[in-house]
Amino acid sequence: MLRKTIALICLGVLIGGGCAKKAAPVVYVSSGPADKGSTRSYARAEMAVSPNVMGGGGGVSVLAGSRYLAVRQKVAVVAPGAELAKSLEAVIAFCGTIQCEVVSSNITSQTGELAPSGSVSLRVRPGDVDKLIAYVGKQGKVAQHATETEDKTAAVVDTDARIKNLAEFRDNLRKMLARPAVNVKDLVEIQEKLEDVQAQLDGETARRKVLANETEKVAVEIEFRAERTTASVSVFKPIGDAVRDSASVLSESLASLITAVVAVIPWLIVIVPGGWFLVKAWRRMRRKRAGAGTEPPAT
Repeated sequence: MLRKTIALICLGVLIGGGCAKKAAPVVYVSSGPADKGSTRSYARAEMAVSPNVMGGGGGVSVLAGSRYLAVRQKVAVVAPGAELAKSLEAVIAFCGTIQCEVVSSNITSQTGELAPSGSVSLRVRPGDVDKLIAYVGKQGKVAQHATETEDKTAAVVDTDARIKNLAEFRDNLRKMLARPAVNVKDLVEIQEKLEDVQAQLDGETARRKVLANETEKVAVEIEFRAERTTASVSVFKPIGDAVRDSASVLSESLASLITAVVAVIPWLIVIVPGGWFLVKAWRRMRRKRAGAGTEPPAT
């Protein structure tokens, strides 16, 4: 009996989840930007409800809801190399004055020919994005500004439905667990199922928090690049490049010569003694021929 009850509850949860999934691809009609005073529609664009949108007399009722958009902005700023670190620190400090949090930051100092650079990743409330971009523009020249948007509505609706169904399932199991007539075997089964459902509920709740962080705030990635001035490009730079290239060619040629010599050395052990014996034998043969030519003819 207990197993049948749990099975019926599970069936109800599955049916409820299926209904929620069918309600995910809802037709929405935009009613304007999400944040007043902002020139862009960011995280949650509120939608108007329009019944029987699909027409046809019978009509399909459109559910009220919201679109959940994950917005990412990438900004590239060109600033003087000497002021690059200060500019990055200034942006981080400004982030503390608005509803903004620093996810990560990185700064690379100038080493040799490598120009200094830096980057910072932020999550900003949609209403403060324009303020942040305006402040970043004061730190240098904005060379690039790109915006990417990803619709997370289906994932959010699906996760909310799962959380609701799992929470109801958990509450029903707790009610069954509180019954006085439950025997030990049924008590163990209910407790195991309750732990499993609670683990699933915790996982979905954590996933919902991640989705909320993505849709309720705008991810802003700012890259700082060092500015190249005309004074830094010398007229003698081609000569310097040629000298460096010639040194590289010389070192490569010397390395090839050393490799060739090392490759020939083992053969010298065989070639030198062999050549010496050949020369000695050839001289001996010449002497014998010369001696045979000078002998007097026999009488």
